Amino acid sequence: MNLTYRMLTLVGVAMVMAGLAEAVQAQQWDEGIAIDSNLLMVSQTDTKPMSDVELYNRGVDKLDAGDYQGAIADFTQALQLNPNDADTYYNRGYVHHTLGNYDKAITDYTEAIRLNPDFAQAYSNRGYAYFVSEKYKEAIADCSKAISLNPDNDTAYISRGNARDELGEHQAALADYEQALRINPNNAMAYYNRGLTRNRLNQHQAAVDDYTETIRIQPTFAEAFYNRGITYFHLNKAEEAVKDLKKAAELFQSQERTANYRNAMDAIQIIQQ
Repeated sequence: MNLTYRMLTLVGVAMVMAGLAEAVQAQQWDEGIAIDSNLLMVSQTDTKPMSDVELYNRGVDKLDAGDYQGAIADFTQALQLNPNDADTYYNRGYVHHTLGNYDKAITDYTEAIRLNPDFAQAYSNRGYAYFVSEKYKEAIADCSKAISLNPDNDTAYISRGNARDELGEHQAALADYEQALRINPNNAMAYYNRGLTRNRLNQHQAAVDDYTETIRIQPTFAEAFYNRGITYFHLNKAEEAVKDLKKAAELFQSQERTANYRNAMDAIQIIQQ
């Protein structure tokens, strides 16, 4: 997430006002002089409208704090003042992306790219949004562009691999996951998605190995336990399958993902019949 233009202007104002109040109070105590209450107030008429940069920075703060609707409102106001800032479009797109509003995210990423044609992360994120929207060819094109701009973007390799896998290009997908792991050997998503592709190719033991690496890196990755459990079942290892599925169910329940929890419990029941 791009956090440029960060400023501390508002914090500085607050500190000055606090110092003024403290100084006036000290003068009263020391000299017995009455306080003019007007000194401790900032007139509403003196308040200046926020600039696009200040709105952008406040939007970033709200995004960091999880106030997504507030962040969208601030970024939108900033764009009304300065409609030519690629970073603001990108960050608003990122908020929509986080909320699962992928069509809106794609629109904002597209504007960011129009204003900054070399915006590698915007291409990468739009590629993922296209993948989730099942626009696989567009996803591949965007991820390839992101990689050309930043060859160390492991996330773009994973998203391109996912899109290729959905199009049946399994070997190309495996090559992308392996490149992602060369860039970042601790990328849990690269191992996980490679495991899914290996399952599709009936390479079940290799898939188990990938899910195991995923869990080593990210021990609360519920889907990895679930898919490893299902894969163990394909390998006729019922005991290991049930153990993993129970762990997946426990994690899904703790994460309040009721539908996934039920799927795991149903799988356990089928195996134990």
